[in-house]
Amino acid sequence: MAENKLIQRILKSRIFKKIYETPAPRWVVLLVDLLIVAVFSLATIAVTSRYATALPSPLDTTIVKVAIVLAVYFISSMAIGSYKYVIRLSVFEDIYKLALMVSIASLMLICFEFVIRNIIPKPYFTYWNVFVIAATSFTAMVAVRLLVKTAYSILTSVNTNRTPVIMLGSAINSYMFAKALKMESNGRFDPVALLSLDETKSETDINGIPLYRYNAENIADVFSRHDCDTLLFLSTQLEEIRDGIADVLLQNNIHLLMLNQVEEVDTSTASINLSAHVKNIQVEDLLGRAPIKNNNPKIRKLIENEVVMITGAAGSIGSEIVRQVASFNAKEIVLIDQAETPMHDLQLELSDLYPGLNIHLFIGDVTNQRRMEKAFVEFRPKYVFHAAAYKHVPMMECNPSEAALTNIFGTKNMADLSVKYGVEKFVMISTDKAVNPTNVMGATKRIAEIYVQSLFFKISKDSKHAPTQFITTRFGNVLGSNGSVIPLFRKQIEKGGPITVTHKDIIRYFMTIPEACSLVLEAGCMGEGGEIYIFDMGKPVKIYDLARRMITLAGLKVDKDIKIVETGLRPGEKLYEELLNNKEQTIATGHSKILISKVPVYKFDNIINGLVAIRSAIEENDNHLVVLEMKYLVPEYKSQNSIWQELDSVVENESRYNNQYY
Repeated sequence: MAENKLIQRILKSRIFKKIYETPAPRWVVLLVDLLIVAVFSLATIAVTSRYATALPSPLDTTIVKVAIVLAVYFISSMAIGSYKYVIRLSVFEDIYKLALMVSIASLMLICFEFVIRNIIPKPYFTYWNVFVIAATSFTAMVAVRLLVKTAYSILTSVNTNRTPVIMLGSAINSYMFAKALKMESNGRFDPVALLSLDETKSETDINGIPLYRYNAENIADVFSRHDCDTLLFLSTQLEEIRDGIADVLLQNNIHLLMLNQVEEVDTSTASINLSAHVKNIQVEDLLGRAPIKNNNPKIRKLIENEVVMITGAAGSIGSEIVRQVASFNAKEIVLIDQAETPMHDLQLELSDLYPGLNIHLFIGDVTNQRRMEKAFVEFRPKYVFHAAAYKHVPMMECNPSEAALTNIFGTKNMADLSVKYGVEKFVMISTDKAVNPTNVMGATKRIAEIYVQSLFFKISKDSKHAPTQFITTRFGNVLGSNGSVIPLFRKQIEKGGPITVTHKDIIRYFMTIPEACSLVLEAGCMGEGGEIYIFDMGKPVKIYDLARRMITLAGLKVDKDIKIVETGLRPGEKLYEELLNNKEQTIATGHSKILISKVPVYKFDNIINGLVAIRSAIEENDNHLVVLEMKYLVPEYKSQNSIWQELDSVVENESRYNNQYY
């Protein structure tokens, strides 16, 4: 230990750091290479000339011959640039450059010898001279580089401050990145082993780095064998981590780090600095899927040079739709929201990213019909994306009148105005909570779905002109959205816990915001009116397991460092979210992640009668009556863990809307 501390002090001293962190000047590398060539060419020519029978002429001396060889090697080295690499970081490309340089120099000497033999009747160099000089010089130059590299590796490996990591993968790129991390002058990581997911690979040793085959049962033993608790993987391997081993590693308290893709490792510089590209893995990385690159030319053709209106534009979903619409070169984008500060922030962001974009900030409430009509009259949008809504389940359970006013009648205002002013497409953002709703928020969104769908079929039947196409998109929770559970858990971890979950068995579907909004645009593009699209949300996630993952990813231990506490289901909350009503079926589309839900279509007159009753209850400020009228209109709405559960029995004994479906 004392010796290690002494070595550490020496390594950290300013003089030593300057010696081993500063690369040798290129002219020094070139000089060393030429010195090697001089030594071996002198030895080779001297031995050869010893057996010559005739006395040499002044131009046939050993010194002159060595000078010619040095000149040829100098020209070749300058042309190839074999001296430009940092010796201590020498890799295969450096050796390749040396081989190329020596080969070209040898070819030049052979050509020189061929010309000389046609001028004077005796050999100047023998071809064997050329080959021996090439072989011995190349070997010596490679040996010097390997010697310097080995010495440097030994010195830097003494750094006990490095974090031991096991690197995922057995391919050459994983090995090369592992070696590069080892060679960093101020490196943070020390790759001690490789872990292969390939079952055909045998456990072996790759140039001094042990290789292990992944086995879920004894993975902890592999890490403990090297006194290591961290796995480092490349960003290109993220899908393998998600689908295969993430849960097993986290259950064994193994920390995950990701090395972001590096386009090129430049070994001509003093420091590779790969450590700067290593980041802590976030739970969003594990829950998300491969990002969608939305380059659909149909979407661009639809949006380019058109006026697009987006409600709820300052929210997490609305703002992302704005960004994606902006990327398709919309002529004008009308942003509608009540939140002035987020709108201002979004405007600054868009002005920076798209300086030529024509943006209109329209502050207003979608429930204010006169204010919204002013926006339609002034801007005449061709497409409307309606994302404005109240979304927080427990809060809306306590405020059903406001939930109904915004989610139902705000949607009705925008839909009616879209028909009046000839909007071509109206895309409504709905939620999985609208399926068999158990809460006020889900019920209001289901009624909004019913209204826009029935409105489309009514105007399609009555109108002689092409009607506004009403399209609904339905999906679950999005990662990082306002009110998402993940930011809440992150704050609770930062405070030292506990993490609060409502129920140990509660599950949710998750999707990234860009992916969800991309699919909204896709669905809007393919929709012809009346469809309710549902998105492939992937596998459901247990919230309790999500909490455990986040604690482990933070480098902490569940129950020891951070406790997980169950608080009980909140008002209106259900254990399992659904994407389809029990009576519904789906139809495939041309997009693998988008399906069409076959739902019963309400008669427009019936839905209007229901809305009149709900509106009357809102005006009377009677929350009890608002919820009751919604239950009459949506019979599958059954409250859970809510004060409104008592109303379910009332609705079951009375049929308010007979024959309400087409």
